[in-house]
Amino acid sequence: MPHRVVVTRRIPGAGLDRLGDLQTVVLGEEPPSREDLLATVRGASGILSTVTERIDAGVMDAAGPSLRVVANMAVGYDNVDVAAATDRGVVVTNTPGVLDETTADTAFLLLMAAARRLGEAERLVRSGRWRGWGPEQLTGPDVWGKTLGIVGFGRIGQAVARRALGFGMRVLYTSRSRREEAERELGARRVELEELLRESDFVSLHVPLTPETRHLIGERELSLMKPAAVLVNTARGPVVDEAALAAALARGRIFAAGLDVYEREPEVHPALLGLENVVLAPHIGSASIETRSRMAVLAAENLLAALSGQRPPNPVNPEVLGRLPLD
Repeated sequence: MPHRVVVTRRIPGAGLDRLGDLQTVVLGEEPPSREDLLATVRGASGILSTVTERIDAGVMDAAGPSLRVVANMAVGYDNVDVAAATDRGVVVTNTPGVLDETTADTAFLLLMAAARRLGEAERLVRSGRWRGWGPEQLTGPDVWGKTLGIVGFGRIGQAVARRALGFGMRVLYTSRSRREEAERELGARRVELEELLRESDFVSLHVPLTPETRHLIGERELSLMKPAAVLVNTARGPVVDEAALAAALARGRIFAAGLDVYEREPEVHPALLGLENVVLAPHIGSASIETRSRMAVLAAENLLAALSGQRPPNPVNPEVLGRLPLD
């Protein structure tokens, strides 16, 4: 009898194909309701989830003792209660590595769009109000030759730094540990967060969401930034206090922001929606055709490995692996 697997949302076909002969239930295009999720996971051996679903103790208990693995199709896994999974002997996996370059592209896209006021410019043209070129029309700061501060210097942060080299940018970074090899390769310098905020013309966030990073950037941190600075967030929404950011943007305390993630997705703080100096993207950091397919395949491979009693490529709680039953 094949394992029963629940895929919480439709994923790229390559991932579904990789699941092969498993008894697979795909819930649909949109995020499932809590009720549908709880009803569907009953008796499941595996759950392949996305960032929009909260996989907590209630979901795991609804699945029951058959549940062996929650394979999250994302690098971050703050939507999964890892402690609850570990208590229940359920392995949690994620999909790091395959989306680094694509997400770095998105961060740099937002950086440039916010600096050069692309959102405002497009809205002007589409509205029919554009009256032609003007000497000071929609001017913004240069990107080339400026200082980029990267908060979190893991794989994605370093990929952003590599892009900055092509623009002749000076790179500062903060990280829990020093990255000496990356410093040599990228000419980056490690500093404390306050120094980074004071010195950077552009600040790009690449930290995971943890209790320590929630509202890492708030009113105080924004007050340290240059008035001409641009803030970019492609990490997790709650890393930034959206109310404080909206106030700083409205007052001209910083020049602009580019956001791909939000505190209460898909809700966006209403004060941000009314501002011209923020570029708002709908969580498309990894949204290239190739990358989303690789993420789906890796999530499926993690799930298959766990179901067969093997070590998945990317376990989040590897201490559980010795407790998985062998088929």
